[in-house]
Amino acid sequence: METYRVRPTEIHPGEETAAASAWRIRIRVDDRPGTLARIAIRLADLECNILGLSVLPVSGGVLDEIVLRPATGLPRQLLVDAIRDEGCECSAVVDADLAELVDPATATLTAAKRAVEEPGGLAEVLRGVLAADVVTKVPSIEANPARTEGGHRAVFAAGDGTAFVARRRWSPFVELELSRAVALTGLMTAVRDNVTGPIVLDRPDGAAVVLRKGVPGDAEAVSALHQRCSMTTLFHRYHTGMRTVPRRWLHRLLMPPRGISLLAVCGRDVIGLGQLIPSADGGAAEVSLLVEDSWQRQGIGTALLTRLAVLAVAKGERELAAVCLPGDDSLYRTATRVGLRPERVPGDSGTLRFALPDPRV
Repeated sequence: METYRVRPTEIHPGEETAAASAWRIRIRVDDRPGTLARIAIRLADLECNILGLSVLPVSGGVLDEIVLRPATGLPRQLLVDAIRDEGCECSAVVDADLAELVDPATATLTAAKRAVEEPGGLAEVLRGVLAADVVTKVPSIEANPARTEGGHRAVFAAGDGTAFVARRRWSPFVELELSRAVALTGLMTAVRDNVTGPIVLDRPDGAAVVLRKGVPGDAEAVSALHQRCSMTTLFHRYHTGMRTVPRRWLHRLLMPPRGISLLAVCGRDVIGLGQLIPSADGGAAEVSLLVEDSWQRQGIGTALLTRLAVLAVAKGERELAAVCLPGDDSLYRTATRVGLRPERVPGDSGTLRFALPDPRV
């Protein structure tokens, strides 16, 4: 079992238990049979009732975290001395909240639920998961992850140019705890970048435009999109003269090999189509855009490319590539607005490449 909210408490030889109904103690032990049993006997001799136990693997041994109800009047230092007499090190004695004494699986799921329901409160959720004294959100450039302060400080990327900095004075963080925090921040990134979740664009004209993943059932709407596009628009997208899209293309447009399609939808009409296709050889992922003529220069292409870039980062892509006609700088301008810093490939004026931001910074 684990508890999550703690208040650091200094150990004083004469301090007694009047203020605390339970204690959380951390004991560094060698991973040998019988060690935990001897500690349990010592605690029983001191009339301490064990309420919960967690075993945290650490380098060279294990860290036993025990939540117990101490005997009335028991000084903390006496407990520390008894554990030391068994050849173990008691690294922390802090107050524990019995209201939060739950099993690890329940605690983890509850924390994940809170984080998903209230993304703005992720720092507080992390503080609970880590039993940290404080968790603050700072710009990534100020986070300094190399500064660990002997294990009492840890940094976690937030994925949006910021990072969470956690501090815990009463005990250093261990690897298992850090892994839980990384998993939680990774979950929040996955929720934010979930392609199955539609994104509603905030437009000044109030039009309800939704970005969502394309599915085979959108074939007729995508066909109608192409019929409404001018030959010039289609030529800039497909680099060949065409008026309509062959039906055999529709499925590949909506379900590209290894990739995804992203639709911009207004009402029942598909007004824009983007694709993200990872490279088979691990190179740059290919992106493409098509926006209906009457919706061009209204931010639809920018929104599609922004979302495709986010999804690419979530899939682990590091670079995007796009093929455009020589002299056509519309995609170049769109990528610049998105902040992708496009570069033309030397010797190939028709190919653009843009590096994606590193989610760790």
